[in-house]
Amino acid sequence: MQTEKLKEMFYKYKLVKDTDVFRHQHFVILTRSGIEKVQAQEEITVTFDVIKCEPNFAGVKATATKDNKTIETYGSALKGEGFKDGNCNTWYVLEMAEKRALARSILKLLNLYEINVKSEDEAEDFKKSNN
Repeated sequence: MQTEKLKEMFYKYKLVKDTDVFRHQHFVILTRSGIEKVQAQEEITVTFDVIKCEPNFAGVKATATKDNKTIETYGSALKGEGFKDGNCNTWYVLEMAEKRALARSILKLLNLYEINVKSEDEAEDFKKSNN
């Protein structure tokens, strides 16, 4: 059943293998372009509120709406020394938190977590280059 839902998602959103989606050890991962395609085709509106923004940390709330359904979720980014004490390797922590909040809001709104779909922006371990 999960495989059928994944195939349906792939065709519905016209996802392209290797540019929009790839397999992780345990998940199917949507890339940034995949998330953007899904958002556009589903006509999902997302607004953001900055919860906290400091030089090394940012937290962003995303509110996603489609038709009569609305969800709220959060994304955060903490710049550390490597990944020993942080969860991103860039000084663009606000932008990374926004990308994570966007991806999470799209996946949650469409119930894609239920079929084990994640976004590459959610964790550095999900990046294609790390697989």
